[in-house]
Amino acid sequence: MAQDKVKLLVIEDEMSIRELLSASLKYAGFDVSSAPTGYAGLQAVEHHHPDVVLLDVMLPDLDGFEVLRRLRAGGRDVPVLFLTARDAVDDRVTGLRLGGDDYVTKPFSLEEVIERVNAVLRRAGKGTPERSGVVRIADLELNEQEYVVRRAGKAITLSPTEFKLLQCLVHNAGRVLSKAQLLEAVWSYDFNGESGIVETYISYLRRKVDAVEPRLIHTVRGFGYVLRTPAAGE
Repeated sequence: MAQDKVKLLVIEDEMSIRELLSASLKYAGFDVSSAPTGYAGLQAVEHHHPDVVLLDVMLPDLDGFEVLRRLRAGGRDVPVLFLTARDAVDDRVTGLRLGGDDYVTKPFSLEEVIERVNAVLRRAGKGTPERSGVVRIADLELNEQEYVVRRAGKAITLSPTEFKLLQCLVHNAGRVLSKAQLLEAVWSYDFNGESGIVETYISYLRRKVDAVEPRLIHTVRGFGYVLRTPAAGE
């Protein structure tokens, strides 16, 4: 029998970050629930019994430190990974002294969050979620373990750079990524007016991935690119 998915709880008041984390972690194979406030997060812990909590420090009611205090006071030893825009050393020390397990400073990459979640799980003896390594968007399949891509069941040959670009778009499905963000994520350097390389590789991907309908890679003029299923009427 397949092992149950690892359950994550995201407690984050900023909706865009909460939804992005939830969607990306679901694609990574986790069972994800979320809460927008500290009190709601405490209730969600009781209801969902998560294996890991991703906890924002700056919440509108209880701050993340107080949420953690209450969890530990109530006998909850669930691993906690702090998410915060504050990068002061004393904040990190406070979180760890209260019983936090790790600390990620915003802005962070989704890959970093996933790696830190997996590290926390390993330290907690829970292992990583059992998953096939296949991410699916509509009829697009991206196998991250075998580096194989299929569209409508048909294998697509991509170069390593094309695969990394598609992987970035897939893990941010529904989110518009600027050329600068794609340059940093795929080519690992900042935007210096060299948007042509992104446009070129997006064109390569479209010829290979969007050779059949519906088109999945969309241009949002003035902003960047997004991978998503088309809305009704498009």
